[in-house]
Amino acid sequence: MTAPLLNERELDFLLYEFLDTRALLQRPRYADLDLDVLRATLDTARSLASECFAPHNHKGDAEEPTFDGERVHLIPETREAWEAFAEAGFLAAHHDAEDGGLQLPEVLLRACMAYFNAANISTTAYAFLTIGAANLVSSFAEGALRQRYLPAMLNGQCSGTMALTEPGQGSALGDLRTSARPAADGSYRVFGQKMFISGGDHELCDNIVHMVLARIEGAPAGAKGISLFLVPKFLVNPDGSQGERNDVALAGLLHKMGYRNTTSTVLNFGEQDGAVGYLVGEAGQGLAYMFQMMNEARIGVGLGAASLAYESYRHALAYARERPQGRTPGNKNPVQPQVRIVEHADVRRMLLQQKVYAEGSLALCLYASSLVEDAHTAPDAQARGEAAELLDLLTPMVKSWPSRYGLIASDIGIQILGGAGYTREYPLEQLYRDNRLNPIHEGTEGIQAIDLLARKLGPRGGDGYELFLKQARATVEQAASDAHCARLADQLSDALRRLEEVTAALQAQVTEDADHGLANASVYLDLFGRVTVGWLWLRMALLAGRALDNGAAAEQADFYRGKLHAADYFMTWELAPLAAQADLLRSGNRLNLDMQDAWF
Repeated sequence: MTAPLLNERELDFLLYEFLDTRALLQRPRYADLDLDVLRATLDTARSLASECFAPHNHKGDAEEPTFDGERVHLIPETREAWEAFAEAGFLAAHHDAEDGGLQLPEVLLRACMAYFNAANISTTAYAFLTIGAANLVSSFAEGALRQRYLPAMLNGQCSGTMALTEPGQGSALGDLRTSARPAADGSYRVFGQKMFISGGDHELCDNIVHMVLARIEGAPAGAKGISLFLVPKFLVNPDGSQGERNDVALAGLLHKMGYRNTTSTVLNFGEQDGAVGYLVGEAGQGLAYMFQMMNEARIGVGLGAASLAYESYRHALAYARERPQGRTPGNKNPVQPQVRIVEHADVRRMLLQQKVYAEGSLALCLYASSLVEDAHTAPDAQARGEAAELLDLLTPMVKSWPSRYGLIASDIGIQILGGAGYTREYPLEQLYRDNRLNPIHEGTEGIQAIDLLARKLGPRGGDGYELFLKQARATVEQAASDAHCARLADQLSDALRRLEEVTAALQAQVTEDADHGLANASVYLDLFGRVTVGWLWLRMALLAGRALDNGAAAEQADFYRGKLHAADYFMTWELAPLAAQADLLRSGNRLNLDMQDAWF
């Protein structure tokens, strides 16, 4: 059973019809690019992903990293993939030309990353983390510190991590215990332990930069006392050469059910005299700075989940088209040949579910990436501000919806393969295990839900919500008079009405009693995510219907008919649970809040 990585036609549709990425070429930052460059970059990503990442995906899972007490050992293909990725310029792709970058639009970079995620998400994680860490250095480090580390991160000589979690503190970062002591030379000595640090030790490149949250001695408790430090594995001499080993020690590797070729580490900072660290930006602003990387990572995690969902869908579809099994219920003749299982209605139901989850997730993540782009390079300040507001609102859904429903898509893929789905001869069981990590990565659903309801829609939020409603209503208005989409527009309009009613009710509940109002926040996050993806499916359906009306070529017509049918499925089946969810949320149901520990 073979299946290509993602689907070139799908990415073309999302980039050049759904998002109109061509229009970015009119912006001054991209004056030196053209459509041929964008397509060639995607072609390069697809080729590298297929040739350098996909072939060792299973091997990296089976032969996960080991630590002999001194060195971490990875399969050699991992370093080869890292070097190929760096040499192709992807680590620096979206950075300024003066920093050695290609000034590639953000949405194109993320589309390229989707290929690498689908091919081998655990090897891709090293690059994914380095891109985020380099963005932090570029944004907030200054002068000699920036110059010393950023070029090496962009050319692949140095990788990067984010070091937040501690053994006693996960999401509650305000309570972290890692400390930083000022040194006479202006640097700091960092002491503490961090765990679950992905990519925290390896020998893929010369050095590793850890972006570490710590509290300067004497700083106040809570989030306001946290600062951000750049702590290298090896110190760097003034001339740029590698110096001595820093006081950062690998305490051990953690072994997860998925992403097995990504080292997951426990790191000790300051076992001896303290790890040399350099303050990034202003003291006390560390958590605010780190939110840049965290929010980028949330979109990236969503994109990873979407990519794995799409890969699961493509493999299941290929299997269903090849595997003969039984006959349709209406055919009782035992001498008739068996049909391929794609002919069975229940298998088509499962494939439709996979399709709407995978394609909806990919559309959501690339749309979010386009908002990142617009927030930085849109031609006027109002457009940049609105993109930033809308992105801020949607980020919890971008992280959580693909992570939840992409996992379901991978689970369905196993079901379609039947007994074969559980075996390691097929990729579905690994895709499921890899995808199962994404609902935890970068904040659980519960964390995203509280962020959405308490902060994004709280007393200081709401602008992004109004923008979302305005844009969704505009799409409904366009679709209401469309022959293909009028019924779908009615369904989304009803969902939007329910969302507004529930949002108002929950905002009142949170104001009266935060514990009560936020008790069902995860259900609200799911409801909002369904409505958001429903809006994107309606937009895609409009485009598909217009393409058919304009006489799409025969080889393209099935693609557009599939889009329309999938949108109809989503509106009919996936929005159906909203009514029950909305009623429970509006009523302020307290069953989970009132449950007592002793009753379990």
